[in-house]
Amino acid sequence: MRIKATVKQKKTVKIPLSDEYIRLDDLLKTAGAVNTGGHAKIVIQDGEVKLNGEICTQRGKKLRAGDVAEFESVIYEVTANEGKLS
Repeated sequence: MRIKATVKQKKTVKIPLSDEYIRLDDLLKTAGAVNTGGHAKIVIQDGEVKLNGEICTQRGKKLRAGDVAEFESVIYEVTANEGKLS
C-alpha cells in the first residue's frame, strides 16, 4: 500500500523595519498572522513560533534585519526599511 503525501509550500512575507528592531509579538500583529497582542502572546508562549529555526517563547524578543520567524507555515523575513509589507 502506498500513501501519497503532499508537502504544503511555505509562503514568505517580508517585514520591513521602521526602527532598529521589532518585537516578535509586534511582528505577528503587523504581518496579520494574529489579530491581537493577547493572541500573539498565547501562540508564542505555547511554542508555536520559530525564530531563526528554533522555537522561541519570548514574546518581547527583538528581531533585527536578517532574522526569520515562522508561524503556521508562513515565513516572515525581517528586512531593512526599504519597502512596504508584501
